[in-house]
Amino acid sequence: MASPLDNPAWASLTGPHAHFAERRGRVLRYPEDVAPFLALPDDPGAQDWLDVAELAGPGATVVVAATVERPPAGWEVLGETPGVQLVDEGIAAAPEPEAVRLGLTDVPEMLDLVERTKPGPFRKRTVELGTYLGIRRGGALVAMAGERLHPPGYTEISAVCTDPAHRGEGLATRLVLAVAAGIRERGETPMLHAAASNTSAIRLYLSLGFALRKRPDFVAVRVPG
Repeated sequence: MASPLDNPAWASLTGPHAHFAERRGRVLRYPEDVAPFLALPDDPGAQDWLDVAELAGPGATVVVAATVERPPAGWEVLGETPGVQLVDEGIAAAPEPEAVRLGLTDVPEMLDLVERTKPGPFRKRTVELGTYLGIRRGGALVAMAGERLHPPGYTEISAVCTDPAHRGEGLATRLVLAVAAGIRERGETPMLHAAASNTSAIRLYLSLGFALRKRPDFVAVRVPG
């Protein structure tokens, strides 16, 4: 049976994140300052790709999230990132006493930490997608994790990153478990995506009790024109 996780960006933008959705026909996307992801329906046709072009504009770059779809002839594929989709199958989710809730006033520090650690796309309004938690040392933000895609019944854990000077202290693990605890409290299931090449992070997630569900790709394409 079909699952919201089969097309998580679409499921998010037609479900809990519908208030973020920019739409053209059956094509949806997040505002560019929220997330770079564009979502196609499960059965995209020629008209849907024309709507992608209208929605994004000539020459624009769009990222089709967690998909097996590829654009038609004439579209330039700028990059394909093989990924993994992992789902909670018994992680020991628990609150983290040292974690603090991050908000809009923390965005400059969050963007700085993301720039230094490269956990994946994070924009100036990404924090609006869900709960973000951080750990501070000496007043400085040194680690964070939060919520991104929100398919019905699930929430994606994302932006997991730690300042290089504080790696090896278990901060990422503690924050992942704390974010997962908040997701569980809502009666939802934690899940996440990672680049298939990020084997150290995948090993960590598997050790925490996540299980591999599928191997989707994240595809960046340029609109013709």
